[in-house]
Amino acid sequence: MLQKFHHRRPGGFTLVEIMIVVGVISVLAALAVPNWLRARKRTQATRILEDLRLLDHAVDQYAIDNSKSPGLNPNFKDLRAYVKANTDLYVTGEDLFGDSYGPFTVDATVQVPSAAFSALSDVAPESFWSPYN
Repeated sequence: MLQKFHHRRPGGFTLVEIMIVVGVISVLAALAVPNWLRARKRTQATRILEDLRLLDHAVDQYAIDNSKSPGLNPNFKDLRAYVKANTDLYVTGEDLFGDSYGPFTVDATVQVPSAAFSALSDVAPESFWSPYN
């Protein structure tokens, strides 16, 4: 009777197999990370644009409620009542980079902080910020 000898192969992976998997993961990461970073910056730009819209409406509402004339410069403490409570904007009055949105002027559009504009200009061109630039 002939017996077949089964050579047991160890249950692990070979070094070559592991290197191939690492290589594939590296290629996927190299493709995904730049897109993720760009999406993150685009989200930051959208958040700052939304803050500018909220502040523009807050200035207008403040002027209407308090019968303020054009040219008046309210500070953020005056506008805080017109911003949603418990948000980052309400708490700090600053953008994501820690820069102030002010000065505010009644009947004038709030402007994009220059540091935020330059930091996000690669994903948000000048037309993106209209009319806040």
